[in-house]
Amino acid sequence: MKIAILTSPNQWFVPYAKAFSQKQNIPLFLNPEEIRGFEVVFILSYHKILDKNFLKQNKHNLVIHGSNLPQGKGFAPLFHQILEGKNEIVFTLFEANEKADAGAIYLQKTLHLKGLELYEELREKQALMYFELCLEFLKLYPNLKAKNQSGKESFYPKRSPKDSELNPNKSLDEQFNLLRICSNEEFPAFFYKDGKKFILKIYTEMGGI
Repeated sequence: MKIAILTSPNQWFVPYAKAFSQKQNIPLFLNPEEIRGFEVVFILSYHKILDKNFLKQNKHNLVIHGSNLPQGKGFAPLFHQILEGKNEIVFTLFEANEKADAGAIYLQKTLHLKGLELYEELREKQALMYFELCLEFLKLYPNLKAKNQSGKESFYPKRSPKDSELNPNKSLDEQFNLLRICSNEEFPAFFYKDGKKFILKIYTEMGGI
């Protein structure tokens, strides 16, 4: 069976994708134009909607989204739900179509968080959840039936570095979930004091959780 992985270049998931690709002997692609004639394509942390010309080239084009679809469509669903205070995050594997996060669902699996994980650990858990779902799909394939999405849908907006701003008038405890999803390197937490910008970086003490 011909299987491929597609992800976007120059982003957090690439090192995880490379390691999984090598371990499972599944080719990894960063350009969708190079993918033709595969039975299964796992589209993981890919940041564009693929058109019908791509989708028709392969038998199954599978996306994994970190929410209980149809709720939580859109951008950064894991981080948005952490901001909401959730520690049980459903990941959904579904068949891609021409609409965002709208395809029929094959599998769902819940990520259980302690509520203390920081950015790097959250990314690792996210990647591992992707791989668990991919391997489960391959184990059960082709004896899987997809079900259409049903229920009320919701959408999360795109996040940007400005969303890492802290309110100096609120406590750290009140803003801890925001601190958890800030990247110390890419989009660190910050606040303004008397017109001057200050940057905060957060780490877990060695031997912590």
